[in-house]
Amino acid sequence: MVNWVYPRGTAAQTNWDVSLGTTDSTLQVEGWKHTGLKVATLAPHGAVVLPPHAEERIVVPLNGSFSVDVGGTVHELTGRANVFSGPTDVLYSGINTALTISSTDGGRVAIATAPAKTSYPTRLVTAAEIPVELRGAGNCSRQVHNFGTPAALEADRFIVCEVITPAGNWSSYPPHKHDEEKDGETSLEEIYYFETQVAAGSSAPGGTDAIGYQRVYASDERPIDVAAEVRTGDVVLVPYGWHGPAMAAPGYDMYYLNVMAGPGPLREWLISDDPHHGWVRQSWDGLDVDPRLPFSR
Repeated sequence: MVNWVYPRGTAAQTNWDVSLGTTDSTLQVEGWKHTGLKVATLAPHGAVVLPPHAEERIVVPLNGSFSVDVGGTVHELTGRANVFSGPTDVLYSGINTALTISSTDGGRVAIATAPAKTSYPTRLVTAAEIPVELRGAGNCSRQVHNFGTPAALEADRFIVCEVITPAGNWSSYPPHKHDEEKDGETSLEEIYYFETQVAAGSSAPGGTDAIGYQRVYASDERPIDVAAEVRTGDVVLVPYGWHGPAMAAPGYDMYYLNVMAGPGPLREWLISDDPHHGWVRQSWDGLDVDPRLPFSR
């Protein structure tokens, strides 16, 4: 049986905390073809190198600031204290490009990847440029940073964004899918990389276990059944099927980085709702967005 859930540490490779689906990953997932993710923790003055491959990449600081050398040109990414601090600068690099990522003070950085054929220019997207969307309403409110979506970034294959869900709220809801090329839907693999924290203002005791939950289930004859407890550093792969909700447990905020790409001709995020639950969208009419949003710098 193929494993779709990778708790922290189970997808590590040499100096990478996570290395899944990328060209040089030693941990290859059966049938996984279109997306990849690397995460590294850098000590002060540390660095990681990504050799040139036929894959496009987006460098996303999780905490800390970073310098990225792309073919001798250095780009400075003003980072953030953590993923709940609002948007951060990100850097897109095209195919067959070597990257050296370094940090003076140390921190953690994610790199979203996707095999690609067409080259697009390197682009620094500053935090101020990133479209911030408040999606849903009531207890389905969440905050989306759309730095790698088709409307915001010129790229070949992938769609990348990050989502913050306040404690007690549901996101990736109603359950939906994007596993077929048909009218109104595109076929896209998806990676969820999670982080969690005790909600701001909480009086939680020491040693608190910040958790959330992720659900994925079958939409056709292909079997998949995921009901995973997730924490900082965990990854869930969604090859197909209905997915959602991603649930922030009461008392704990949830973040996830989404990486999507597929084999179809269009770089679009077109989805179908589970017909049992799609009606929930209409229930948001007239409701306010959760006042805890937006999380900002």
